[in-house]
Amino acid sequence: MLKDRILERRTALGLSQAQLAEKAGVSQVTIQHLESGRNSTSKKLLEIARALGVTAEWLGSGEGRSRASSNVQASNFAPDSYRYPVISWVAAGAWAEAIEPFPPGYSDRYEMSDYDSKGVAFWLEVKGDSMTSPVGTSITEGMLILVDTEAEVTSGKLVIAKLADSNEATFKKLVEDGGRRFLKPLNPAYPTEMCMEGCRIVGVVVRAMIKL
Repeated sequence: MLKDRILERRTALGLSQAQLAEKAGVSQVTIQHLESGRNSTSKKLLEIARALGVTAEWLGSGEGRSRASSNVQASNFAPDSYRYPVISWVAAGAWAEAIEPFPPGYSDRYEMSDYDSKGVAFWLEVKGDSMTSPVGTSITEGMLILVDTEAEVTSGKLVIAKLADSNEATFKKLVEDGGRRFLKPLNPAYPTEMCMEGCRIVGVVVRAMIKL
């Protein structure tokens, strides 16, 4: 949706609503109304797209090129790093069911990444040691993981899921066997859970980092 694409790009560029409005030559109220869904279009869509470094076609419909083709525009608006919010595990679980899970201003903590997300993305701080492995990939407690809600979900990927009987999200490796999905911890001391009816994959973990 238009409001999601505007919020996604504005957040990735680290712009406030006021800063985006100034760049686009529109009022902050215009940006507020677009991001809240109160307005579904604007006569200034081209100006807003330019300020965000994307094409008006992609911003308005989600189709076509997502980036402006001009080298000048690309250097001005396509950053080497992107800014994503850090949220709680409860908020991540709520994302699976909420119509508008991340309203503007919902997080007061952000972290950067070189990853350009395909959809809405956020950081989570790992709790517990269920994904700490004695060999191979190991994600320890306290690490930050970046979740892309539109990344392709395939067997073998590390994912954030919400089980039907839980308010919080859970972090596991997705494994498919015989047409069924399982959520497998990297720590062999923890049991594998079946992703049954009501289990939702919130997103794919695309980055992990340690904050020192």
